[in-house]
This record gives sequence, C-alpha cells and structure tokens, in this order.
Amino acid sequence: VQLQAYGGGLVQTGDSLTLSCVVSGGIFNTYVMAWFRQAPGKEREFVAALNRSGVRKNYADSVKDRFTIFRDNVRNTAYLQMNSLKPEDTAVYYCAAAPTTSFYNRSSAGYSYWGQGTEVTVSS
Repeated sequence: VQLQAYGGGLVQTGDSLTLSCVVSGGIFNTYVMAWFRQAPGKEREFVAALNRSGVRKNYADSVKDRFTIFRDNVRNTAYLQMNSLKPEDTAVYYCAAAPTTSFYNRSSAGYSYWGQGTEVTVSS
C-alpha cells in the first residue's frame, strides 16, 4: 500500500490550503484515514481522522472548526482542508491509513501505512 501526500506550500496567516493523499495498492474504502503533523523540534501529533464511510470524524482541539477531513472513495483520496491557518500550523503533514483501527484512534502507532509528508509553512 502506498500513500502519496501533496498540496503543501507557503501561505500567509488566515489563508486556506487543501492537502490530498492518494492511496494505491490497497482497498481504500477499508481504511480509516488520518492526518498527523510534525513541527520542527516537536513530536508528531494527531490532526484528524475519518472513518471508512467518511461520515464520522475526529479532530484535535487545536484544529477543530478550522480544518475539515474528508475522503473520496472513488478517487481513493483523502483530503485535509485547512482554513484560517496560523503560524503554529507550520509543520510537515503526513497522511496515514489503518485497516484495523477506529477513527477515534489518535495514536500514530495505530496506523499501518504512511505517506511521505508534505510541508506547510504559514508566515505571520
């Protein structure tokens, strides 16, 4: 199973950005999908997760009401729409897939497959 994340870039405070994660080599609609991020000098942290149907979602408090996770099970792609970006959102963003976990799982250890990361920089 391969995950390819893209869509990062340099934006200004208050801007929006949408990340994409294309999954290949597996059965996409059997995976819980999630996004994590890692800021310089910090540990990787949970951002959002989505159940297999795309109906149920789980967000970190720091991004709730600003970020939206969603998926397209036809295109085998998960997305992270990020609005009202702040400098503290600056990080490398990773998508992850899990065939056997709940969308409540916020631990990186629960996810089997990972993308390579896409960098988001928010300038003040």
